[in-house]
Amino acid sequence: MSDLRTELKQSIIEQLNLEELELADIDNDEPLFGDGLGLDSIDALELIVMLEKDYGIKLTDPEQGKEIFASIDKMAEYIEANRTK
Repeated sequence: MSDLRTELKQSIIEQLNLEELELADIDNDEPLFGDGLGLDSIDALELIVMLEKDYGIKLTDPEQGKEIFASIDKMAEYIEANRTK
C-alpha cells in the first residue's frame, strides 16, 4: 500500500505541474486542499481524470470526491477498494 501512496504523490506532482514539490513534501495524512497542499477545484478535476485513467475509477458524486481527495491516505484506501486497473 505504501507503494501506491508514493505512486499517487508522484502522479499528483506530475499531473498538476507541482515541480517545486518533492515526494517528501507531501504527508500521507496532510489535506490536499485548503491549508494543506493548497489544491483547488481545477486540480480536483485533474485528480478525477487521473483516477479514471490510471485506476479505472469513475467518480460521479462531487461530495464523494471531497472525501476521497481529503489526503493521500484516503485516496490510497479508496483506490485499493475500488480499482479496476
